[in-house]
Amino acid sequence: MKNPIENLNKIFDSRVRLGIMSALMVNAEINFNDLKELIQVTDGNLASHIKALEESGYIKVHKGFVGRKTNTTYSATRAGEKAFKSHLDALEQMIKSIG
Repeated sequence: MKNPIENLNKIFDSRVRLGIMSALMVNAEINFNDLKELIQVTDGNLASHIKALEESGYIKVHKGFVGRKTNTTYSATRAGEKAFKSHLDALEQMIKSIG
């Protein structure tokens, strides 16, 4: 039988990426500042993790304006939702195998 840890997705090894995906699983979309406040990270830290998730095809970036101010929002892709759920399932299996 496959070791449960082998089912974990390396892209979600980071606390910040787990936070981003968790926020996107419960919100259809969220803007940069709200995400930054929710996860409590710096602009640069959040931006680098968002880029990694976007390059993996797990999140979509939507750039727009509210009045004259830029407004960037993020949402999970179907592939991102599936990958994140699989990662959570693997964590659950790993926990169950310990206890």
